Amino acid sequence: MNGIKKHRGLKRYYRNLATENDLDKTTWLDFNKPDNWFDNCHLHFDWKGYGNNSFKRRKPHLDKLFRHFDLLADKTNKLKIEFQLYSILLDFNSYSDALFLHTPNPNNSQFPFKISDLQLTTTLTNKQLNDYINNLDGYEKLYGQANEAFCLIFKKNLGQPF
Repeated sequence: MNGIKKHRGLKRYYRNLATENDLDKTTWLDFNKPDNWFDNCHLHFDWKGYGNNSFKRRKPHLDKLFRHFDLLADKTNKLKIEFQLYSILLDFNSYSDALFLHTPNPNNSQFPFKISDLQLTTTLTNKQLNDYINNLDGYEKLYGQANEAFCLIFKKNLGQPF
């Protein structure tokens, strides 16, 4: 063999991405407890980093992330406290793309959460990711630069703004 690892079951894996609801699998997302809080709790959707090498492989993970954004937005109606719901997408690191829920919490984490030096103009160099983000309807986008360029995405009039 030439050392290339064959990934079995990828067709099923990508088919399941389009239908699975990860919110049903998490124990920390309980909206029925009135005293529940969230300290930048987050979900990742590309645990193996498949999308790092190919946007064709990243897109289904992003589609799942934004489907979950809408599912989670519906669930926040049950929250009796202020919250922030947002996503951060990194330029080329699909593994780190995540969906966040944040509320005031006993850990003294900053609420509302703020990131300095955000701008309206893209910092991304990944053209395919930039095009994907530009085609999202109903989302606000702010861009920044840390170790890698990133985009922070949220919905206007949903929780605390950035």
